[in-house]
Amino acid sequence: MEARESWAALAAGGVAGVCVDLILFPLDTVKTRLQSPQGFRKAGGFRGIYAGVPSTAIGSFPNAAAFFITYENVKSMLYHGSTSYLTPAAHMVAASLGEVVACLIRVPSEVVKQRAQVSPSSSTLRILSRTLYHEGIQGLYRGYKSTVLREIPFSLVQFPLWESLKDLWSWKQGHVVDSWQSAVCGAFAGGFAAAVTTPLDVAKTRIMLAKAGSSDASGNVLAALGGIWRTQGLSGLFAGVVPRMAAISLGGFIFLGTYEKTRQLLL
Repeated sequence: MEARESWAALAAGGVAGVCVDLILFPLDTVKTRLQSPQGFRKAGGFRGIYAGVPSTAIGSFPNAAAFFITYENVKSMLYHGSTSYLTPAAHMVAASLGEVVACLIRVPSEVVKQRAQVSPSSSTLRILSRTLYHEGIQGLYRGYKSTVLREIPFSLVQFPLWESLKDLWSWKQGHVVDSWQSAVCGAFAGGFAAAVTTPLDVAKTRIMLAKAGSSDASGNVLAALGGIWRTQGLSGLFAGVVPRMAAISLGGFIFLGTYEKTRQLLL
């Protein structure tokens, strides 16, 4: 992959990340509060819907940029000499590695953001300083494992499906898809992936919001899923599925459409 293409992927990914995260922040807040242990109303209801947005604004660009520069470079390397039936596997590997790298930036931002979302009376800076004071740097990486375990299955579904839908649409019309068509494919792929990975998202939210020293704070995803199943059943595992699907479908449209359009303009 040429240096110009790498820089285009980095810049386009960053722009796309900022656009989608800031536009869809209210939906994300509602989803987080629906999944929180104290319940929607006690977590803030519809009050302070932009609580935690500074954390997202700071983390969005580098997080999305890190994902796409990794994704495009790994995909480019794996494409050499690979046969067509192995193409989805190349997308899966590239997306998985992209998520592992991006989560190094995403998780601290997500921890602060989600704690601010369920404590709208506290500022982002206060939550950050309190987390560092009581838990140290490892407190900011609370839920790294659960986030990666959520994002990898999500990407294993979303990106091969997105790429396959683009290829199918391109084949049907006889030329490469436009950016808006890529956005439509992204919306469908994102919504489907969001639905099937919601239980992992609920577990990740519970781990990030758990009080220090509690069983959920240990970061054990299976234990968190088991606890949710025992206390709330299937409805607990799929808490927030509708706003999550809505946010990620719309997010897929904005994110992947903006990425393709920005990348095309830069190349």
